[in-house]
Amino acid sequence: MFVNLEVVSIPVSDVEKALEFYRDRLGWRVDADIKSGDFRVVQITPTGEGHVSIAFGAGIPQGTPGSMHHLELVTDDIVATRDEIAKRGVDITDVYHGPGSPFLPAARVPGPDPDRASYNSYASFQDPDGNGWTLQEVTARRPGREPTPARS
Repeated sequence: MFVNLEVVSIPVSDVEKALEFYRDRLGWRVDADIKSGDFRVVQITPTGEGHVSIAFGAGIPQGTPGSMHHLELVTDDIVATRDEIAKRGVDITDVYHGPGSPFLPAARVPGPDPDRASYNSYASFQDPDGNGWTLQEVTARRPGREPTPARS
């Protein structure tokens, strides 16, 4: 079987506010914005080479706004990406590392991993509803975690 996770739905309280955050602040691409009466669904894709988008809307089943946590974004330069996100007006933590990061805030050590080892440096932010995002630095993937090319 060959399957991909391509869309993750996140619950939001205000579609326009979420759209402004993801499109205008983070600079993500709008793939769809479908409206019909009280129904609306927006699908947005981050800026990288991955294929997973997020979707949110109105008039569709969803959880409690702000209930998604540790949605993970990957970058090959945590410092530069964190700085760009901050320059776009997003309240993002400083870069941190440490045992249990990002799950144990008390264990976070300021700054990137001293060796800049993959999977060890993080920064975190939330969207306007409190859905939590974790930015993780990955410069070399562990064996078996390499992206699989699309089938033709």
